[in-house]
Amino acid sequence: MTAAVETARHGSLRAIRDHCLAPGRMVDAPEQGARYGRMFPGLPPLIADPQALYAAGTPGGACDASRFPSRPGHAIDDGGEAAGWPFFGQFVAHDITADRSPVGIEADVIALRNARSPRLNLEMVHAEGPVGTPYLYDTSDPAKLLTSSDGLDLPRNWQGTALVGDPRNDVHRFVAQLHLAFLRAHNGLVNRLREDGVPESEIFEEARRALVWHYQWIVIHDFLPRLVGAELVDELLTDGPRYFTPDPGAAFIPLEFADAAYRYGHGQIRHGYRLQPGGPEYPLFPDLFGHGPIRPEHQLDWSLLFDLPSRPPAQRAKRLDGGLPASLISLPEQITGEVDVAEHRSLAVRDMLRGRATALPSGEAVAHLFDAEPLDPIQVGEEWAGGTPLWLYILKEAQYCGGGDRLGPVGGRIVAEVLIGLIRADLDSFLTSDPAWRPTLPSAGSKFGLADLLLFAQAPLAGR
Repeated sequence: MTAAVETARHGSLRAIRDHCLAPGRMVDAPEQGARYGRMFPGLPPLIADPQALYAAGTPGGACDASRFPSRPGHAIDDGGEAAGWPFFGQFVAHDITADRSPVGIEADVIALRNARSPRLNLEMVHAEGPVGTPYLYDTSDPAKLLTSSDGLDLPRNWQGTALVGDPRNDVHRFVAQLHLAFLRAHNGLVNRLREDGVPESEIFEEARRALVWHYQWIVIHDFLPRLVGAELVDELLTDGPRYFTPDPGAAFIPLEFADAAYRYGHGQIRHGYRLQPGGPEYPLFPDLFGHGPIRPEHQLDWSLLFDLPSRPPAQRAKRLDGGLPASLISLPEQITGEVDVAEHRSLAVRDMLRGRATALPSGEAVAHLFDAEPLDPIQVGEEWAGGTPLWLYILKEAQYCGGGDRLGPVGGRIVAEVLIGLIRADLDSFLTSDPAWRPTLPSAGSKFGLADLLLFAQAPLAGR
């Protein structure tokens, strides 16, 4: 389509609300690399003692949130942002990175491969489209993505396995329901484009691009300001990143991002979640473990995870302080599989080992590079006198510099520079193709955000 208006079936001109000016086919975009790289190649690696990592990350250690004192008048895991945001962060992570290498003390970084293209393009939702991956689409209406027959669950085979572009999006109920919301939002966009008279041959690609651009907008203008602060986001949009500036079409995922900074969300997981008003609380694992049909008692009311218009405030995410709940300190075997080392059942241990295996620098070294005042030993813990693992440093920095809700100067800049840098390097993104573009879906407030997309996805016609 070459114009923002088309002749509708009744003969008059109608604006196409969700039309996006961009290259018409994904095949036209340059092939993306699948390697990891380094954001700070000049910094020396931190060689931490594995036994110190095991001691810190297992029950009773420095990363066990159950040993943290609560603040007066607050629950121990009571932060300021809504509880759903770390799961949206996980959804984004699944879109841009997938490292399937095993956990260990050493890793062959050169051999590491990213199974995802480093683009925020919802590859895990649309996959190869209705021709390349027809099992994800409705055979009676191939422009639409398949959902369950009632629209309340992901599509599944007869054994209950989800039919989705990334099986990790069925690992627990929250990310599964986010994936479903994006399926339904795509289908709602198909309906809107048909109402506006878009030719059937163009419907799927127009709906796909519109959903991707709304998603990219949410990441930049809703997700990141909450996580790193609006001032840093505005700086990067105006002046561009300082440390992550891949050429257009040549983006990669930095190891400092994938194996440390963007694992911040593990520190925001609550001890328990309420899924329905007045219902019981469940720990994330094992109670909300996925890979099977969603039971009625696990149907999710989004207003309990995100602040929605005209609804009471949602549950809050756990404050960032370096601690993880018991469900993540002792992961079930369904998540880890059989492990040779018992300590590898701890997500904290796995996060810190990943940083050691990929030779990441200490948090203090990155702080010095950024001209930021490093945390002192009392703040990070005396056991890290030789340098703090970057993942843990970022969590502690958020505690002392970000009030427990935002990342500090090290973590915030790494995360924001990479996400905005990936979007800027994508020749199909709205930042590159049409910087003046603004969301076309309805908004309850002055600025479109994730809550608006969730409400649109819940509309009766979405997903039909």
